[in-house]
Amino acid sequence: MNAILFNHRIRRLSLCLALGLGWLGGSSFSRAQNLVPLDIKLPSDAFIGTPSNEKPDPSIEPLSQTTNRPPFLAPAGVTNVALHKKVTSSATNASPEELAKVTDGEKQAEEENIVILRRGSQWVQIDLASPQEIFAIVLWHNHASAKAYHGVIVEVADGPDFTPAENVRILFNNDVENKAGLGIGKDREYFETYVGKLIDAKGAKARYVRLYSNGSTAASYSEYLEAEVYGRPAK
Repeated sequence: MNAILFNHRIRRLSLCLALGLGWLGGSSFSRAQNLVPLDIKLPSDAFIGTPSNEKPDPSIEPLSQTTNRPPFLAPAGVTNVALHKKVTSSATNASPEELAKVTDGEKQAEEENIVILRRGSQWVQIDLASPQEIFAIVLWHNHASAKAYHGVIVEVADGPDFTPAENVRILFNNDVENKAGLGIGKDREYFETYVGKLIDAKGAKARYVRLYSNGSTAASYSEYLEAEVYGRPAK
């Protein structure tokens, strides 16, 4: 093998290795040497009872897949940029004081931490105050009992109205009946637990995060505890 061919193969091998490492932890960025596990503070395990006999979706995630989540790798220095940020909602029954609980850092499954949204497909929206490079979104509905929420959609946008001109991107959608009118979801429903639901945002740049849900296997209304957005200021 001549030296030119050998050097070419070495460069190709190095490139493949670098690209492969960039996918560690389910993330699509390639700076693998700077990746560290996200430090996600979990609440106490409040899960009681057994899942309802009602089947939320034939392909619902088993509980083992929900609770045994591997560490998520993100760039060093990434923090929860949603903490104490302003929250609004499509549900007129929720006051600004109630909605503030979604980003107050309290995620224990206790009554005083729960935000209830009226029945039907409703959303809560977080204004991150400035464009952020988002790597993960972690969402907690009420995890005090065995239930799965329907029509869960997570999307981000550059503007507050989530119009096509505002670069709307859907990151997660298990709305299999298209109740929200955003398209039939391809993701799976899941049972709520203390670990929350982590969505890989793959470094999406956005200022606004909108979270939909449409009741659960236990009730026609939705209950939120907390939403965390792990990112850093966009360049």
